[in-house]
Amino acid sequence: MFSFLDPILNPNKIEVEKLKKIVETINGLEVQIKKMKDDEFPAEIAQIKEELRNDKTIDDVLPKIFALAREATIRTLGQRPFDVQLMAAIVFHQGKIAEQKTGEGKTLSAVPAMVLNALTGKGTHLVTVNDYLA
Repeated sequence: MFSFLDPILNPNKIEVEKLKKIVETINGLEVQIKKMKDDEFPAEIAQIKEELRNDKTIDDVLPKIFALAREATIRTLGQRPFDVQLMAAIVFHQGKIAEQKTGEGKTLSAVPAMVLNALTGKGTHLVTVNDYLA
């Protein structure tokens, strides 16, 4: 429940609710993406790149790219990023900071944001200060 004081007392609550809505959209694509064969992923990415060249923005394609990246992570690593990791990835994409403790999956959180921003063709960079993550 929201209170009229939330923007003052807990502004993060409002941001988290916005992130949850985006994650719901990503989760809504999961069944469709799961049905795809591995060799269909490149064509799907090419189609999304074409959409970006035409009328879509990077934020328009975020849910589909995140759903594709999550499924690729499941298929290659056997690990399914949790919703909170997707929320962190959205925050990373927005150029903000997401706090995650040791063991909460920073590496899995970075993947969807990196994939999404790589679509622009401008390059992406991931910086870490931890040797074990590098």
